[in-house]
Amino acid sequence: MNAVDVIRGDGPLVLGQPHGGTFVSDKLMARMNARGRALSDTDWHIARLHDGLLPGATIVRSNVHRYVIDANRDPAGISLYPGQNTTGLCPVTDFDGADIWLPGQSPGEDEIEARRETYHAPFHAALTAELNRVQEIHGIAILYDCHSIRSEIPFLFKGRLPVFNIGTNDGETCSAVIEQEVYDRCRAERPESVVLNGRFKGGWTTRHYGRPDEGIHAVQMELAQRVYMNEEPPWAYREDRAENVRPVLADILNSLDRLARSGAITLEGT
Repeated sequence: MNAVDVIRGDGPLVLGQPHGGTFVSDKLMARMNARGRALSDTDWHIARLHDGLLPGATIVRSNVHRYVIDANRDPAGISLYPGQNTTGLCPVTDFDGADIWLPGQSPGEDEIEARRETYHAPFHAALTAELNRVQEIHGIAILYDCHSIRSEIPFLFKGRLPVFNIGTNDGETCSAVIEQEVYDRCRAERPESVVLNGRFKGGWTTRHYGRPDEGIHAVQMELAQRVYMNEEPPWAYREDRAENVRPVLADILNSLDRLARSGAITLEGT
């Protein structure tokens, strides 16, 4: 099992997929309780949902489940959302705040560091390499960070999430042109169910790589899972739902690809 897969394209977009993996070693699975073994907080079917939407896009995806280590968290373990409920680099609870490890089996500092070196570091080494490669070709790289989450999780947020949750860390991780393009494309489809920099402003991946003044731009898209799957076990993919949202995602990705190739995005972000 490769910790990370890279599907290399020749276009200016890189699709990051840090949370679609479901690999947990047998030894770690044996240390999890029933809630942990359910892997409920997976970004289920995220690769399938985006498959083929943008020819030429590069894809970097982790195959390791976020309960082993979260590839979208600061490797130093610093919270991205101080004062709000969240999960850590090596989670000890699920998104509902319930323990996922058997008593005495949650990872200690040495184990966390070992997991970071084995799984977290290779994912980000691959992502860094691909962003740099793409930028060398096009003079610009756009990281589109693909995520999804259950629509209602009271431990993390109130109420029901909009379908499209766009994160740019309040405009810091990408050109204003890119941010507006993504927002406008979502608004055109679901004007009542879009939010920009709401509960999800962009995870560590988006914030770490988004350096628009250096020609690398990053946007996180957190989709409410109800638009393409069932939000209860066995987490089935719903073709009848996905066929409605895939064209919207394709429109977003293709519009960003055209923008990047057009020269409309400068280092100044105009």
